[in-house]
Amino acid sequence: MISSQSLPKVYTPAQVAEILQLSKNTIYDLIGRGEIVAKKIGKVYRIPASSLSFVFSGMDEDIYKSQQEDLKNIAKVERELSQVRAKMWQR
Repeated sequence: MISSQSLPKVYTPAQVAEILQLSKNTIYDLIGRGEIVAKKIGKVYRIPASSLSFVFSGMDEDIYKSQQEDLKNIAKVERELSQVRAKMWQR
């Protein structure tokens, strides 16, 4: 049996909205933009307490910006991989 003390604390978007003094819609927008990490289980979101600490540290925003930069470069990476694979198959 798993002890409830060993499980991470999770919140609903409504609870997070109350904690952060924001609207629920704003919380859903933040989730959609990746600024709050949430897990969708069925039709509902659950937000780990650790995600809330990122809101205040700005680390999620940094990760989001890095991801956007990576997405800009994905075509170049795929071209490079194709060239390397083509060379390998020519041997």
